Amino acid sequence: MTTIRVEFSESAIGDLLAVRAWYREQQVAEIGERLVSEIFEHVESLAAHPDLGREVPEFGQPWLRELIHPPFRIVYKREARLVRVVRVWRSERLLQLPDDK
Repeated sequence: MTTIRVEFSESAIGDLLAVRAWYREQQVAEIGERLVSEIFEHVESLAAHPDLGREVPEFGQPWLRELIHPPFRIVYKREARLVRVVRVWRSERLLQLPDDK
């Protein structure tokens, strides 16, 4: 079985840093650290199963998929040999893609 490379865009890294910072500001830094760690673990599964996530409903494109990790949506672009995580957003937010998708 071929393993797919998984990488994070700058926007996704910024999202994860913002998650950590928000929980730190709320004085529950350990929750932010746990959530970010869980998100990384969830994303690791895409290397073996890149189509695990569903199509993003707002766009209906087979190459743009998402994993749900409550309360977050992990949005990724699926290519032949690459999965690129483009955003990590709270579920209730309207999805907007960055220019570097």
